[in-house]
Amino acid sequence: MADDDGAELAELVMRVARTQRRRWGDALAPWALSPHQARALRVVVAREGARLSDLAEALHIAPRSATEVTDALQERGLVERSPDPTDRRAVLLRATEEGRRVQAEVDAARRADTRDLFARLPATDRAELARLLRALLD
Repeated sequence: MADDDGAELAELVMRVARTQRRRWGDALAPWALSPHQARALRVVVAREGARLSDLAEALHIAPRSATEVTDALQERGLVERSPDPTDRRAVLLRATEEGRRVQAEVDAARRADTRDLFARLPATDRAELARLLRALLD
């Protein structure tokens, strides 16, 4: 593989990422959640009582976008808003029982899909791939 400038490797990494994103979207279909909504629900479940600004920061999105995704989750009965007792201008987010149940199911589906994707590689190759990808992280 003569790829001195890394262009082919970069393209392969991007194609694998797109494949994983597509699979992730497909895995979410039974719950009619977008990947963005699923990430937001995961944050709310993990950070019970988070503010909208916390959600926006965790997802690296604008506060307005955090409001929109929260609206969609609230309409589905997955999260609820409550006033922040320490700041009357702020709102706290909490997952409902249904939201926690859906999050657990989504996590299980994602783990199963990820396992299926990476099962194409022998364990030694998966370990080597993980080592190589970690070496590329900041």
